[in-house]
Amino acid sequence: MSFGLEAGIFVAYAAGLFLIYILGKLLIVPLKWAGRMLISSMIGAVLIILINILGGKWGLFVPLNPLSAVIIGILGVPGAIGLLLFFNL
Repeated sequence: MSFGLEAGIFVAYAAGLFLIYILGKLLIVPLKWAGRMLISSMIGAVLIILINILGGKWGLFVPLNPLSAVIIGILGVPGAIGLLLFFNL
């Protein structure tokens, strides 16, 4: 075997490993983002339940649906206040 053929095989392996690394990065980053969005939405849903329990005494409510959970999950307290004002005014 000549040295040129062995170098070509090495370059092919290196290119293959680099391609696997890049594809892995492209797939992992959206999964991390989706995981954070899911956790934020669950926290938002818990906050909506607390608002409905505590606000029920004064007639305040926020419907528990995926959109309102995502809004509160992303925006936090300002999102909760905004939805309270939107649904109760």
